[in-house]
Amino acid sequence: MDTISRENNSMLPVGSIIVGVVALLLGGFALVQASKANKALADHQVKIDKIDGIEQQVASAAQAAEQSKQNITKLNQETQTAFNTVSTIIGNLQTSVTKLEEAAKKPAVASKKGGSGAPAVAGDEYIVKSGDSGAKIARAHGVALADLMSVNPGVEWTKLKQGQKVKLPKK
Repeated sequence: MDTISRENNSMLPVGSIIVGVVALLLGGFALVQASKANKALADHQVKIDKIDGIEQQVASAAQAAEQSKQNITKLNQETQTAFNTVSTIIGNLQTSVTKLEEAAKKPAVASKKGGSGAPAVAGDEYIVKSGDSGAKIARAHGVALADLMSVNPGVEWTKLKQGQKVKLPKK
């Protein structure tokens, strides 16, 4: 039996050593590759953490933008309500002013001894002189100041100018 084992120059033990060495090299190479993959994964984890932080900031900004949008909508509604209120008040004031203007344009009715309305214009005109006033003109021509003012609705009695023409009412 001893002879058989010596004569058997099989390559099996050498082949198994070669396979073992190759397996050892492949295992070492796999270990190096796994280490590189772990390092790359760790580097990517830092980036992923940064992205998560940015994502949280974006979510917070989106929430703040939504809140701002709601505030602007509410402010817009409140402003519109205020404009509507002010518009109504201005409309009422405009109506009042229009009524006052119309009342100021109407001649004052000065009825003496059962007169039937506004005094009639005599057809005479007076040319204003320096220092004249409505009361002075009325006295000089023997008419009431109210009658003089009613036949001259467009005259500004506080701003009479020299040379201005004023209509005189009938006496």
